[in-house]
Amino acid sequence: MNRMMGFIYKEILHIIRDYRTMIIIFALPTIQILLFGFVVSMDIKNVKVGVMDNSKDEVTRAIIQKIAATQKFKISKMLFTSRDIDNAFKKGDINCAIIFEDNFGRNLHKEHKAEMALILDGSEPNTANLTANYTSSIIRKYQAENLPIDLKITQINPQIIMHYNPELKSPYMFVPGVISLILMLICVLMTSVTITREKEFGSMEVLLVSPLKPIQIIIGKVAPYLFLSFIDVIVILLMSYFVFDLPMKGSLILLLAESILFITLALSIGIFISTIAKNMQQAMFISLIGLLLPSMILSGFMVPIANMPTIYHYISLIMPPRWFIVIIKDIMIKGTGFWAIQTETYVLLGMTIFFIALSAKRFKIRLD
Repeated sequence: MNRMMGFIYKEILHIIRDYRTMIIIFALPTIQILLFGFVVSMDIKNVKVGVMDNSKDEVTRAIIQKIAATQKFKISKMLFTSRDIDNAFKKGDINCAIIFEDNFGRNLHKEHKAEMALILDGSEPNTANLTANYTSSIIRKYQAENLPIDLKITQINPQIIMHYNPELKSPYMFVPGVISLILMLICVLMTSVTITREKEFGSMEVLLVSPLKPIQIIIGKVAPYLFLSFIDVIVILLMSYFVFDLPMKGSLILLLAESILFITLALSIGIFISTIAKNMQQAMFISLIGLLLPSMILSGFMVPIANMPTIYHYISLIMPPRWFIVIIKDIMIKGTGFWAIQTETYVLLGMTIFFIALSAKRFKIRLD
């Protein structure tokens, strides 16, 4: 028994001295609790609302103020034409548009009926449903608190219109996110083990004595995977269209070009991981645990970015899938052109250049 206790004590000391094991035991659960506890929420907040007030009377102003007074909504844009509404949705300026008919207040008091419409971004079905429910609740509360008793039979039942996704099909929400995560995971995993595999198999010496420069070796490692990943993109898009009925309203050429950019970024991240990892197991661990989980939580795939605490909102800016999910939805579901996704494109391009340059700089021309 004494020998057994001594052995257990030795193992405990061995585990404590291994900082990698300590990170897995204590740091990962802490990070996961913080991510899931603060980020994963089924509630909504900071919903960007556009208003088209064709009446501009006391009643409409009171309803708008009541909506703006909640933390769930933010009046971000005043709209004047139907074209303004469509452009605002495509640019991502609004998630919801509220439209009041002409003479809204007068119709409410004289005819006991007034018309208004809620147009919501159906590409996020859960958020759209919650937004519609909260808005309808605010309007009912306004009627109960502000209208005379004899007018409380008035009907302000907003007409709810789901833009882009009238039937609220769930694939419109999860398929773009799944596409991004699959491409990210496959590309990063494939390339993260390339250089470490050369080190483990002892073939790194051949590369180092070759006349190739580090950037040429990196490009040579990435190019074959770029071709194979592009085939994956085509297969995934075909399945999205024919199996999940995801539309293709925008340019297919533009979507394929953006996909190549995203694949190149993911491959360059994998190469960077490969240059810092000491072995294949470490490279796979960084790829799966260090990249997949944050990408899934902070990309807007599971929870809208606007619902996250401010600190996580900023952290999500460095998550490549966050930008690519927006690109997929805008091109496939909303039918937008490059003008609407140029910010996301430039961000992905900048990240790609950064990781390729960083990988070339960290690539060691001498063996340890």
